Amino acid sequence: MKIKKIKVQNYRLLKDFSIDLEDDLSLIIGKNNCGKTSLLSVMDKFINSNAGSFLFDDFSIDFQTELKQVIESDISEESYKPIGITLKIFIEYNNSDNLANISKLMMDLDPENKTIVLLFEYVLILDKIKKLKEDYELFKKTKEGTKVPQGLNNFLKEKHSDYFHRYKKTIEFKDQRENDQNYIDLEKEKISLEEVINYKFIKADRDVSNKEPDKSLSSLSSRIYKKIEADVNQLAEIDKFKDALCDTDVTLGGIYESIFKKVIEKVKKFGGIKQDDTVIKITSTLQHRNLLEGNTTVVYAHNNHDLPESYNGLGYMNLICIIFEIEIKLNEFERAKAKKPADINLLFIEEPEAHTHPQMQYVFINNIKNLLKNGVNRDDGEKRDLQYIISTHSSHIVAESDFDDIKYFKIENNSVIAKDLKDLENEYKINGEEQNYKFLKQYLTLHRAELFFADKAIFIEGDTERILLPAMMKKIDQEYPENPLLSQNISIIEVGNYSHIFEKFIDFIGVKSLIITDIDSAAKEKKKDEEQKRKVADSDATITTNSSLTFFYGSNKLDDFKNKQIEEMLLKKVEVDENGSKIMKWIKEKDGCLVCIYQTNEKNSDGVAYHARSFEDSFFHLNRKFIIDNKERFNSLKNIEDFENEKMDAYDLAKNCIDKKPPFAIEILLNSKTDYSSGKQFCNWLIPDYIKKGLLWLKIDQN
Repeated sequence: MKIKKIKVQNYRLLKDFSIDLEDDLSLIIGKNNCGKTSLLSVMDKFINSNAGSFLFDDFSIDFQTELKQVIESDISEESYKPIGITLKIFIEYNNSDNLANISKLMMDLDPENKTIVLLFEYVLILDKIKKLKEDYELFKKTKEGTKVPQGLNNFLKEKHSDYFHRYKKTIEFKDQRENDQNYIDLEKEKISLEEVINYKFIKADRDVSNKEPDKSLSSLSSRIYKKIEADVNQLAEIDKFKDALCDTDVTLGGIYESIFKKVIEKVKKFGGIKQDDTVIKITSTLQHRNLLEGNTTVVYAHNNHDLPESYNGLGYMNLICIIFEIEIKLNEFERAKAKKPADINLLFIEEPEAHTHPQMQYVFINNIKNLLKNGVNRDDGEKRDLQYIISTHSSHIVAESDFDDIKYFKIENNSVIAKDLKDLENEYKINGEEQNYKFLKQYLTLHRAELFFADKAIFIEGDTERILLPAMMKKIDQEYPENPLLSQNISIIEVGNYSHIFEKFIDFIGVKSLIITDIDSAAKEKKKDEEQKRKVADSDATITTNSSLTFFYGSNKLDDFKNKQIEEMLLKKVEVDENGSKIMKWIKEKDGCLVCIYQTNEKNSDGVAYHARSFEDSFFHLNRKFIIDNKERFNSLKNIEDFENEKMDAYDLAKNCIDKKPPFAIEILLNSKTDYSSGKQFCNWLIPDYIKKGLLWLKIDQN
């Protein structure tokens, strides 16, 4: 029995939200403030009876507007449907499941229909609207002449709970559609969900500190003890402990070792980069007292010495804290022997990477599956599966995860949507591009998982751009200091001449993207490779051989790229009708979020115009004097004397003088100068115009 889908409406940014859950791990990723914590929160408020109440600010902005319109207009009693915050949980079962607890929730006896939909509501019903309107009018009158704001929102901030009420239902699900109008009111029928679903979470704001007086882990050990004490399977150990309370700390320490053996072994196994990297003990700090709570201390074993927990780093403390918390939650899922575990057990772990360095994040995601793979497994044979959700901002955790587990959260039109990476795979398969998806998947997980969290991305061809781009961005920021590039969340991705392989992924995550490539002018006739390459100015250079330009702009004609402004080349992926079929295609749009930039016609300091074919000849055209002035320190260039030969243009220099590109890029930086009067760095060379314009476009925040 599993939760397969969750839907939320009108809760914060979760305006009309849906997410599919995996059978085991669902890994939620996305940028800050994209609804990950809101999902944790709304489930807690609806499922757990001891959770907090709803606040007016929990209503989405759009719903607040809708509510105002409803209150201020005439209501049709026949057509009115209760409005508010809703949560739907789709439960799927099979023939091997014990259906005793869910039998009362079933709305359909069709044996092929194995889905139950639970509906949780915090809504305004028709009977309460009239009362709300009357009270609001009275409120406005009583506040006339005062400084108290009289708007509806101000009234509802304090009073919304008088009119909105909670409901808990199971609703009809037929033909893959839910019907809210046909339902069972669980409160009226006195049907409890306690045996059906158990939801726990470990929040990101864990009480972890390495301040010396703090005992964060030690307090958790007391909580674990409480859970162990309630387990009748361990009564003998608990009684033995209580009988020994008047003995020495040494004796108590031995008993603690027995009580906490399970969690200590987990910390030992999973709590560091390698096994035995973190060994802890829980020792007694009381002698003649009769209670354990508040009197245990976690210490670290280090070179035969026991050190206080606060002496270790926050990363290790956070990791151990999570293991402690997981142990507590597993005990809560297991429940006492008198009660069976719930049919469905769901654990939400929020941002486990806090305070941990990258290597430890790799270790965590690898170990967490081993830690939870046994699910809820009691000593008396009672066993249940465990579903767990992990939300993260860590590219390292993403890199070590299965792509099929990933749920990508993004904001569109002031509302959060969740996308499955599996859907992206299907897009590639539909077009027969399975190999491209395989490459993308391997590349992102091995090298560039941070792209999932980027606000903007730059796709480059090779080492030269990778080495020089940060310096170019610095130069742009010095010249145009507003909204500096280097302070923005920009990922730089090296993709060779294969940026088109990433096009579906770029559209999938909706990131503003700059593709830096070469125009690669060539003759149309097939010749030897070097003979086919032509300067843009040559009459027989009529095409571009650049596969990315050809893919994104649907043309290889050189004339379609020459003398174009960047604003003319912006792209947006939209659905178009092509030969009677609807397909997604990149087309030119003024509000496009992607652009390919390439060499353009440009004048150097001598006023000579030239249209380069590659980055190197573009750089040489603008910075010939820079090379000559530092020729003794450009050891990466061969035939360097050619730079002083006025008959050789930049194309010939690039062909004759470039030996190895990465050393050349490094030597540009090594020979760069700083103007100490202005504080400007890299001031003795110029950025090619096409790159400069591209970076300036990227610099502007997308609307």
